[in-house]
Amino acid sequence: MKLLIVEDNESLRNALKEGFSILEGMDVIGSCKSGEEAIENCLEQLPDVILMDLQLAGAMNGIQAAIAIRKEYPRLPVVFYSIQDEDVFYRDFQRSGILSHYAYVRKSNYLLPVQLKPILHDAIHGRSFIDPDIEQRVQEVRFKDEQSPMAVLEPNEQIVAKMIAQGYTNEQIAEKLGFREKRTISRTNGQIYAAWGLDATTTDEKVARTRAALIVNCGRMLEWSESGEPFFRNENGDLIPWGGSER
Repeated sequence: MKLLIVEDNESLRNALKEGFSILEGMDVIGSCKSGEEAIENCLEQLPDVILMDLQLAGAMNGIQAAIAIRKEYPRLPVVFYSIQDEDVFYRDFQRSGILSHYAYVRKSNYLLPVQLKPILHDAIHGRSFIDPDIEQRVQEVRFKDEQSPMAVLEPNEQIVAKMIAQGYTNEQIAEKLGFREKRTISRTNGQIYAAWGLDATTTDEKVARTRAALIVNCGRMLEWSESGEPFFRNENGDLIPWGGSER
């Protein structure tokens, strides 16, 4: 099994290299500290599998490096291991589209080469594994993103929505953003209302504008009943009355 180790901690990287080298059937063909170096290593000598830390030296994290490598070598097996618990890594993993030939484990649970070897072997054979607590965190981030109203808006729409929430008029927004025609902002407002379902619940632009401001300021999607009561959806998809204090 030809292994590439990508780990930014030099002491740990050397320890892993030494530990894997004494295991039967393991051949450490390279070790490096950054995603950029990992790509170069793969271009020079293709490994059977990569052991990839997430927090790396250089501009890329481990998931971004794996995506770049798998563009050149589709489904090249990768085992991610990390102590990081930041949303950005779970979000990158969720969006990576990696479906097979991988594992994602806690470094603290799988630090020894003898523990990692069977996981590396499974990844090579197309089997995948993810620590249950990591899977839970991935789902938490996914739910958080799905509940984020800004996630469904394009960048320029996000800017306008935030300015609406700050109380700017269309004329003021157009002036600050450098638009000569204020109707450009009206059209953008319409796209925001449509994306948030506000065009279906009210025909009054002032009401839609007010509700858009509430959505921005509370940071979650809200829905309104026919009688004007606001609700949000919980993790189970149930509608819960919104009292203005939930975040």
